[in-house]
Amino acid sequence: MKYIDEFQDPALARRLLDEIHATVTRPWALMEVCGGQTHTIIRHGIDQLLPDQVELIHGPGCPVCVTPLEVIDKALEIASRPGVIFCSFGDMLRVPGTGRDLFRVRSEGGDVRVVYSPLDALTIARQNPDREVVFFGIGFETTAPPNAMTVHQAKKLGIRNFSLLVSHVRVPPAIEAIMLSPSCRVQGFLAAGHVCSVMGVAEYPELAARHRVPIVVTGFEPLDILEGVRRTVRQLERGEHTVENAYARAVRPEGNPAALAMLADVFEVTDRAWRGIGVIPGSGWRLADRYREFDAEHRFQVTGITTQEPAECRSGEVLQGLLKPNECAAFGTVCTPRTPLGATMVSSEGACAAYYLYRRLDLQAAPAAPTTPLEASPVG
Repeated sequence: MKYIDEFQDPALARRLLDEIHATVTRPWALMEVCGGQTHTIIRHGIDQLLPDQVELIHGPGCPVCVTPLEVIDKALEIASRPGVIFCSFGDMLRVPGTGRDLFRVRSEGGDVRVVYSPLDALTIARQNPDREVVFFGIGFETTAPPNAMTVHQAKKLGIRNFSLLVSHVRVPPAIEAIMLSPSCRVQGFLAAGHVCSVMGVAEYPELAARHRVPIVVTGFEPLDILEGVRRTVRQLERGEHTVENAYARAVRPEGNPAALAMLADVFEVTDRAWRGIGVIPGSGWRLADRYREFDAEHRFQVTGITTQEPAECRSGEVLQGLLKPNECAAFGTVCTPRTPLGATMVSSEGACAAYYLYRRLDLQAAPAAPTTPLEASPVG
């Protein structure tokens, strides 16, 4: 398959691995930001093929995983109300809230529907003018533009029974929070190529310079990951800390101007809570005032939400790169994809799901060292 097979070529992978092995002279810890990259690494055993001195730390870039429990519980509350059609991508239905998930709401009579685009939800709203239709808008800079466009269309077409439950997050503030953490061991980043295809790379040079870390924009196939590691390690060995684009077939430095314009029109930057981490300043988006009528939180006035994470779930430490999934005592025993304690075991981009899917038979739970969480405000 074009653009897939050539980036999984074993001979080229071997050459890149040989170059990495020849370059490394000391230990380095790199973080891959995106959960899609984590799945590629674990599925293809890339971390096991790298030199022992190169450690890959799994980052918080799974949109389902970082959606805060409070927002999940608000979704459950709205979806339970009579007269509401609650629309979501399928991977959110099994994410546990406090005591239940959207599947449970549907089994209890709630009208919860899986859609493949936010525009599908807008179509449902047009077909059901006597019902309130809510779309669950989560994710990073990649999913925010189509959600912004849908709200823009709703306003343009005068579809007033549509609203968006917003939980969008931004990558650069998360990198800043990770680097400011007292427990941070990250010395270089593999940035998420799809995010940069929308946003460009303009936000990264200042981060790289301020924290003296190389940031290499990377894709999602095995050769993309290996090339990102090769460039990052080369910079570290040379004492450099610049931004490189190793995903030029998809990422332009300026990003996608049309998508950026839509984001600027519909959203405004806000502080945002990340599940298991806390509030990171400036790390999210909310609807701008001129679109506030389409804000589901504002429309439904969901209040009195009290959240409670399972005490045995350590997904927050996994999301911060402080813990490998198999170092959690609940991994593969109490916590499985059928009985998840946290979103990292449910999401198709979750690190716990990757370890369970590809390595659970090889791994034994290992005792974890004490960790110090990010210095962020607790999730309210």
